[in-house]
Amino acid sequence: MVRRHSRAVFGSALVFPGGAIEPNDHDPTWAQLTRGDVLLGADERALRIGALRETWEETSILLGFAADGAPLQVTERMRGAAFREVVEATGAMLDLGALQPFGHWITPVAEPRRFDTRFYLAAMPPGQVAWSDGAETVGVEWVGPSDAVSRATDGEQSILFPTLMNLARLAESSDTGGAIAAAQSRTPYTVEPRIDVRDDGARVITIPAEAGYAATEYVWK
Repeated sequence: MVRRHSRAVFGSALVFPGGAIEPNDHDPTWAQLTRGDVLLGADERALRIGALRETWEETSILLGFAADGAPLQVTERMRGAAFREVVEATGAMLDLGALQPFGHWITPVAEPRRFDTRFYLAAMPPGQVAWSDGAETVGVEWVGPSDAVSRATDGEQSILFPTLMNLARLAESSDTGGAIAAAQSRTPYTVEPRIDVRDDGARVITIPAEAGYAATEYVWK
């Protein structure tokens, strides 16, 4: 996970690497550098390329493999370089099929700023080291899902409700392979939370039980 800069969106929160889709993520020439995307539509392909790009930009992790199937050699000097440049310089192939859809959340209509967010799972490539970009993110942290949930519920760490619920879902699996297999077997569900205000002024976020998460309600104090 990465820690957001205090002046960034969701400042100081512990979040998954991520961001917004950019026009270049739709560039059809990415087809020369990708695998596992034959059955993907153009929009889904762009979403996955964007997920890989944001992961590189915020953590210096390049999710791909060499043309001969060997692990990629990512050096410290590459950190901060443009995603496309690094992919081409390393001879990387991006395995879009290795990204497993994990969650889909849409911000409530009442919110002034809305997000349509996809969560993906992927196995960490061997031999790479996570590194904060020092701009949008000021730190990276490998943390067990259940530990992160405990820190949030104990008030030690700021974690947004969608992130918290997806961490709780990850905590239901004991390893990467199990988490990916569980996601593959799960029926996709788009979560659209509802926000209500209680008499005491507290905002309550509610999601349908059909979403299958560990909780259906969150009190935002």
